[in-house]
Amino acid sequence: MSVETLMQGTAVLVALTLAAASTRWLVMRPNQHGPIDHPNARSLHTTPVPRSGGLAVLLGCGVPLLLMALLGIATPELAWTGLALLLVAAVSYRDDLGGLARRWRLLAQALAAVLLMSGGLIWSRLDLPGWALDWPLPVALLLTLLYVVWMINLYNFMDGMDGFAGGMAVFGFTAFAVLGWSGGEPLFALAAACIAAAAAGFLTSNFPPARIFLGDVGSSSLGLLVAAFSLWGVGLGLFPLWSAWLAFSPFIVDATWTLLARLARRERIWEPHRSHHYQRLVLAGWTHHKTALRGYLVMAGAAACAVAAPALPPHEQWLLIAAWGAIYLLIHAKVRLVERRAQAERA
Repeated sequence: MSVETLMQGTAVLVALTLAAASTRWLVMRPNQHGPIDHPNARSLHTTPVPRSGGLAVLLGCGVPLLLMALLGIATPELAWTGLALLLVAAVSYRDDLGGLARRWRLLAQALAAVLLMSGGLIWSRLDLPGWALDWPLPVALLLTLLYVVWMINLYNFMDGMDGFAGGMAVFGFTAFAVLGWSGGEPLFALAAACIAAAAAGFLTSNFPPARIFLGDVGSSSLGLLVAAFSLWGVGLGLFPLWSAWLAFSPFIVDATWTLLARLARRERIWEPHRSHHYQRLVLAGWTHHKTALRGYLVMAGAAACAVAAPALPPHEQWLLIAAWGAIYLLIHAKVRLVERRAQAERA
C-alpha cells in the first residue's frame, strides 16, 4: 500500500468517525448546541428533534480537507468551493436559529454561485449523448447562477424525512468518488469520498427513527456541494453534466416534478408543503424506515448507472436516459396507487 493510498483512506475514515461522533454529541446536548425542530401541520415527525446535524457533516468533511489544504494538497476549484460553502452554511445556520428573510438567503446563494464561477466552475456547454452546444458566456453565467441556486434549494426541499437527504449524499458523492478515481483525478475523488463518509457518519443518528435532522445548514450546504462537484467533474472531463444529474436524479426529478405540479395548481411554492413523493408515501401509511429503504434502492441504481454512463456509446446513453424516465413514471404511478389504496381502506 502506497503512502498516498494510506493518507486517502485515513482522510475518509476521519470524515466518517468525526461526523458520527459529533452527530452523537449534538444529539446528547440538543438544547445547548443548536435549534430544535418542533412538529407542525406540515411535518412528518411528531416529537421535537434537534436540527443541527448539518454542523457534524460539515465538520466531518471539512477537517480532513482542510488538513490536506494545509499540506498543500488542494486546487483552486476546491478552495473557491470552500469559500462558497462557508457563506451558504453561515447564512443557513442563521436561518435555522431564527428565520432569516428569504431575500437574504437568496442573496447569499447568488453570491455563492459567483464565488464558484470565480473558481472556474461554470456551466459552459449543453452536453448530451453524441451532441454538444457551447453556451455564449453571458448565457453560461446566467445558467450557472440559476443552477447553483436551484440545487441549494432543491436539496433543502427534499430534506423532509428521516435518513433521506443523508442517504442521497452517500450514494451520490460515492458515485462522484468512483468516477474521480477511475478518471485519474484523486483529489476530486477524495473530496467526494470525504463528503460521502461524513454523510454516512451523520446517518448513524439520522436513519429512521431519526434523533437529529440536518437542518438548513446541512441540506443547503449539501445542495451547494452537489452543484459545485458536478461542475468541477465536468470541467475535469470526468463525466457530462447529465450523468451527474442522473446520480442525484431521485432528488432532482422529485423536486422538479413537485415544483411544476404546485405551479400548475397555482400554489405558493415558497411555503412548506407535504406533496413530495416520499412525503405522500408516508402520509399514505408507509413507515419512514420502509420509504427510506425503497428510496435507497433507487438511489443506488441511479448512482451505479451514473458511474457506468460516461463509458457507454451515445445510443446506449440515450437508452439509459429513457429507461430512467420510464422508472420515474412508474414510481409516480406507484405512489398514486398507494394513495388510492390508503384512501379506500380509510373509507
